[in-house]
Amino acid sequence: MNRSIVPVLILLAACSKPKSSTVSLPADPLPSRGFEPPVMILPDPGVEYPPALFDQGIEGKVVLRLFTDTAGHILPESTRVAESSGFPALDSAAVNAAPRFVFSPGRSNGAPAATAFLQPIHFRHPPRGGTTP
Repeated sequence: MNRSIVPVLILLAACSKPKSSTVSLPADPLPSRGFEPPVMILPDPGVEYPPALFDQGIEGKVVLRLFTDTAGHILPESTRVAESSGFPALDSAAVNAAPRFVFSPGRSNGAPAATAFLQPIHFRHPPRGGTTP
């Protein structure tokens, strides 16, 4: 064998992955599990933007970990900040608003189910010329 080809063959063998490491995922895994997460049904959940942060142009996103019962009601004592915005006032505003959120219940195999899930809350300034909260 030609000595100049040997290093190339070694590199190709080292860089190739065995076919058994490839995993195929279903296109949409949720239907096969029979689970549907809760859906917010009130378009404006009434989250109060802290005025001092609004005036300073501070924006952020808070991710809340919520738990709904089989009727879609939030259990307020279970509400937690899963991902902070970095601004305690935004985090507090999101947590304080959670009891006012209205959800359709989560479903498991078509039946209402108590569900823990993550809900993002965005604090954004309106475009120039928009109104304040």
